[in-house]
Parts: sequence; structure tokens; C-alpha cells
Amino acid sequence: MIVKTAEEIELLRQSSLLVGKTLAEVAKILKPGVKTKVLDEVAETFIRDHGAEPGFKGYGDFPATLCISINDQIVHGIPGEREIVDGDLVSIDCGTYLNGFYGDYAYSFAVGDVTEEVLQLHDVTKESLYLGAQNAIVGRRVGDIGAAIQTFVESYGYSVVRDLVGHGIGRSLHEKPEIFNYGRKGIGKKLPENLVICIEPMINLGVKEVVMEDDGWTISTKDGQPSAHFEHTVVVRKDKPEFLSTYEFIDEVLKTNLNIR
Repeated sequence: MIVKTAEEIELLRQSSLLVGKTLAEVAKILKPGVKTKVLDEVAETFIRDHGAEPGFKGYGDFPATLCISINDQIVHGIPGEREIVDGDLVSIDCGTYLNGFYGDYAYSFAVGDVTEEVLQLHDVTKESLYLGAQNAIVGRRVGDIGAAIQTFVESYGYSVVRDLVGHGIGRSLHEKPEIFNYGRKGIGKKLPENLVICIEPMINLGVKEVVMEDDGWTISTKDGQPSAHFEHTVVVRKDKPEFLSTYEFIDEVLKTNLNIR
């Protein structure tokens, strides 16, 4: 595990804030009828205009700036000709690379007239992220984060994806340790001060099992039921976690773009 210096954390903060601003730019035009490739183009232009590079594009040969995963797609959806439709649950994951450090986090948008069942999945998944993050303090263990998420979402009858996890972040997009969204309290690696991690619950309405789509990237639920995904970048501190990421910019857009929540 690579702990960060104060200077490195500030550089990570700048990369992370740019992710939040990029997601907000995308949210401004997110509505039924918009093609996912248009969202991707907006994101890439915005990131480059701010002196950074897309963190995902070219990473492992991924072809786009954003991962856009809709409804039963969990993560790693490739933007293209697909149009957003009313009632979609749209996970948008964004990465940046600025001053030698990566930013990475995600938000799931409920578009238009989404069912109450899906809205609850959306809200519970988002809340589980913060419950998990409360355990990102010195001396706690990786299992404490996962246990908090798992206990909460399973109380609603949802399933935690096992095949995909959160991760450390820094000069590399994915660093150790892996941050599971399930587990037991007191189990796993101890969290040292100034470790920076991405916590990202991926929660399914139905079964936990997943499938890989034919494009070799998109991961979807095995039963075709919806999945929600939220992600924050957090610094492990002594008393309480410090968030390098924020949904503040998205929240401002939600006040004016009434197509989404």
C-alpha cells in the first residue's frame, strides 16, 4: 500500500475535483434522446480544456473517456450510438490524469420517470457508499468498509457484486489494496494514515452474479436486473475520512436539469 505525502494528496485532490466538474458538465446535457457518445465527447473536451488527459481512454485499450453503464450494465459500458431513454438508470464513471496523478469516481443518474423500485436502489447504493467510507480511518480494516456496505444493502434485499472492487489510487489508476464491498468486520488489511482509496459499491437489484458482454468490457447483471454504482475518493485519516471527491458540482446541476436525479 502506497501512502501519500501531503503534497501528493493535494495533487490527487485537483485531479479528483476535475472529475467532479466533468461529471457536472455531462449532467447538464443528460436527458432522454442524447447519445452516449455525445456525453463522452463533452467529457473529453472538458478534461483536455483544463490541461488534463482522460484517465480511462487507452487504459488497457479502453476506447473512451467515460464508462457509461445503463440499467443492467454494472460498469465499463462503452459510449456509442445508444440513446438515453426515459426511465434509464445511468452510471457514469470518469477518470482524469493531471500533474502525474489520477482522479476517479462515479455517479448513477436516474433519468426521467424512473420506477420507485429503481429509485430506491439508487438511493440505497449512494447511502451505502458513505456508510462504507465512515470506516476509512486509521486502524480500521478493509473488511470494515465492506461489511458496512454489505450489511446495509442486503437489509433491502439487494446483492453486492463480488467480482468487482474498489482500489487504491495515486500515480497509478489502480493501486493496492483492493476495497471489497462485502466482508466481515475486523478482517483484511489495516488502513494506514494517508492511504488514498476509491470506494465504489456496485449493487444489484437481483442476483450478485455478473456476465461479460461481447464487447469485452461491459459487465452486466446475470439476471438482467438493474444495478447502481457510486464512487468516492477518500483519504484515510485518524478521526474521520477526508473526501477528495465531491458531488457538489453535480448537485448544482440537479437543481436546474429536472430530467435527472
